[in-house]
Amino acid sequence: QLQLVESGGGLVQPGGSLRLSCAASGSIFSINVMGWYRQAPGKQRELVAAITSSGSTNYAESVKGRFTISRDNAKNTVYLQMNSLKPEDTAGYYCNADQVVTNYGNRYFEVWGQGTLVTVSS
Repeated sequence: QLQLVESGGGLVQPGGSLRLSCAASGSIFSINVMGWYRQAPGKQRELVAAITSSGSTNYAESVKGRFTISRDNAKNTVYLQMNSLKPEDTAGYYCNADQVVTNYGNRYFEVWGQGTLVTVSS
């Protein structure tokens, strides 16, 4: 069963840092794009950052220079290092894996994790 499990969320003061992790499991052969989205109360889910299997990255303007996305293809894991956190970064953060191929040849699109909450507050 294909599954994404996030970890690393929590409460942090403004200016602080957190590192989110997302591990994909389920007889995975390859994942093209892995990314992080967030959704604040009353707002739509938005892309935070994404990274391809070759290492190309894409960031939301609001997090450029503060957040860094990386991945370990051997572990099917993606990370989000968040620095200089602001109260407006408070949201549920969701991991996404797109164009997943399993060892059995099955293909999956837009697989989501259950989310992890990040709260930035003093």
